[in-house]
Amino acid sequence: MAAKVVSKDRLNSVLSHWRKNYRVYAPVQKDRFVQFEEWEDRGEPVWEFQNSRLSPKFLMEPQSEILLEFSLDPRTEDSGILKERERVYPLQIVVGIRPCDAKAVELSKRNFVSQEYTDSYWVRRYETTVFVGLGCNRPCPTCFCTSVGCGPFHEEGLDVLMIDLGDRFLFRSLTGKGRDILAEMDGETPSADDEKLALQIREEGERHIVSRVSWDRIPSQDLMTLFDAGFWEDVAFSCINCGTCTFLCPTCWCFDIQDESKGVRGIRMRNWDSCMFPLFTLHGSGHNPRAEKFQRVRQRFMHKLKYYVDKYGDGVACVGCGRCVQFCPVNIDIREVAEKMNNYVRCECKV
Repeated sequence: MAAKVVSKDRLNSVLSHWRKNYRVYAPVQKDRFVQFEEWEDRGEPVWEFQNSRLSPKFLMEPQSEILLEFSLDPRTEDSGILKERERVYPLQIVVGIRPCDAKAVELSKRNFVSQEYTDSYWVRRYETTVFVGLGCNRPCPTCFCTSVGCGPFHEEGLDVLMIDLGDRFLFRSLTGKGRDILAEMDGETPSADDEKLALQIREEGERHIVSRVSWDRIPSQDLMTLFDAGFWEDVAFSCINCGTCTFLCPTCWCFDIQDESKGVRGIRMRNWDSCMFPLFTLHGSGHNPRAEKFQRVRQRFMHKLKYYVDKYGDGVACVGCGRCVQFCPVNIDIREVAEKMNNYVRCECKV
């Protein structure tokens, strides 16, 4: 494991050096929110923030992406033939990604890379990306990452972990990719005092996680008992099916594939989709197995907190970032739903 300390006033020169070989994405201020954008050697990235509004998952799975192109011109030899659009996969570094968002990428890998199916687009982007995480010195009040196998300085999915020491950053490599980019970075070897301070900051950050979620009994809950629980309509009552929760969630990966054409040229593209949308499960026959709003809300929580748990047996499909809690316009809280699911007991009362 390699480690270096860099003063904050020299960090831009580090990013400039990385730009010689990589596209560099960093957190920037946009109005009231922080978001990740390609850094082009101008402007100051934002290092003191809690969570970006959107996670950098779009670097693996763009919100809209053209997959194939085709011609509808009968006069051409390739009429009606789908052809893959040419694309490049540049090396890229995402600097300042939160540990919860990095773990979310690892969770998403199970959807895009499996024995049944491998998404080559996602895989190529993942393989060409270096994840430089920024530990959370002051987590959000809505963060509950320590309840779901994560934490403000969690290392899973990261190549390098940055720790804010006040006037400088400590960079610690965690993988071969991380060692490579640290090897070409100017910096000093951290002192014993630097390491001691980093440990204190880590412990303090973890103490700031005051929100807790209990899901210990969910794995043993009967699936159909939870599915038929009586609280789902109450949970869904205020939901407006806007999809904010799923678009902001770093572990939501659903997409739709559509064909669009103009004249004799056409494209096949995929776009982010949401289980909150009424059309999400609409069949070609016209049947919709989730026609009711409460069914769609139930699907979201059952997938993250029960189906995923039962399938993989090693935790929920949530990293506790709290974005859905912060931005839900009708205040539906995944922490409260998890408690309901965890503590649910079917009433066997006879009337």
